Amino acid sequence: MGSTGGAVPGSGGAPGGALTEGSHGAARPAGPPRAVGVVWLLLGLNTLGSAGAKTVVPLPRSLIQMATMGALVAAFALALALNLRLRFRPSAFVFLLTLLLVPSVISSAQLEVGFGALFRCARLALFVATLWLLSRWWDAGLAFVRLHVRMYVAVLVLVAAGLLVAPGTALPEYYGGRLVGALWPLTPPQIGQYAAVVVGLTVLLLLGGRTTRAGAAVVIVPALVLLAMTHTRTATLGLLIGLVLAIGSLVLTSAPARRFFAWAVVGATVAAVVFSSALRAWFLRGQSQENFSNLTGRAKVWDALLSEPRTVREQVFGVGLSDKSFDGLPIDNSWLAVYHEQGLLGVALVAGMLLALGGVALLRPPSLPRACALFLIGYCALSSYTEVGLGDASAYLLHLTLAAALLAAPAPAAPLPAPGLPRRRVPRWARR
Repeated sequence: MGSTGGAVPGSGGAPGGALTEGSHGAARPAGPPRAVGVVWLLLGLNTLGSAGAKTVVPLPRSLIQMATMGALVAAFALALALNLRLRFRPSAFVFLLTLLLVPSVISSAQLEVGFGALFRCARLALFVATLWLLSRWWDAGLAFVRLHVRMYVAVLVLVAAGLLVAPGTALPEYYGGRLVGALWPLTPPQIGQYAAVVVGLTVLLLLGGRTTRAGAAVVIVPALVLLAMTHTRTATLGLLIGLVLAIGSLVLTSAPARRFFAWAVVGATVAAVVFSSALRAWFLRGQSQENFSNLTGRAKVWDALLSEPRTVREQVFGVGLSDKSFDGLPIDNSWLAVYHEQGLLGVALVAGMLLALGGVALLRPPSLPRACALFLIGYCALSSYTEVGLGDASAYLLHLTLAAALLAAPAPAAPLPAPGLPRRRVPRWARR
């Protein structure tokens, strides 16, 4: 989002590493090439998934898988073409993500969950390789934030179009009237996640003066409406806690952040008093107290997974990458899913990724990129309790990758050449 209008204006298309001159004559690095944005969009398409709600026009799962996997292959090929010299930027996050391939391959090679495990390993390897190729353009700038917001705004527009075209399909009874994707199979938690991330990043860009109020409102208001229609509690709590962490990091250095924080506290207090019953009904989603206490049946699956007898090899390396289910039921917890598929070694590596990002964020001085990174880290850490994706190619890993790009040390800008002086002929006696 630029400061001159539009909800999501475009970013610069100068070649990566090139230098442009600012308004005060200072040299600053230009944004990544436009093709890098295409790679990022293809990675986002790959993480949309192939299983979800029923759509207006039935889409075969094989066709969706072909589109998502084709997007990943195209993203890798394009990233390799842009970075033929294989220039990488050091990243502890991507390094630990690369190490996560070790338990994934060791466990999947046993074929306990079928040949699909090897396919998912190849997908994860291609995903990680593409991230390494893109790391060349990570410079703690906001270009990737704009790409991220633009990508998920397009997804939300598709969801809203499905709601207008076929409201009955978009609000099905088998999901309790929660919003789903009617044109592309998206579940309510997915839509809630995308809406929450869009709202959080847009609010931070507004506080940082990188977009106008009108442009931010065009994005934030519809995204909040879609988030409310999904009835996704995890995404809502993740949005609130992520914004508290991000804005809290800006309070001491940003007057707009202080004003927003104060008004947000007042608004939340008034809403909690006036709309307490409506908020409680929305939060419970018509569930009984017992069903809510065991997290809609998730606790039973978690207990069964933890009590399952395992060999030492299965405890250390897991059983292989699967469809994130146990006995045919979804696990819905990133840590238990990683333990089940990649073992204790995978859990340690995923924890190391989050700790590395959080530690680097705490060491960085207050800034808008740091605030955006803290929002994404906080959101993914909270969502990991009831969502899966931290151990495999997913939107959550893409969020954390964006955080890593925002926390990368900016490349030093080369000084602009001094203006040339008129050359004079030096007399021969002066040369002697």
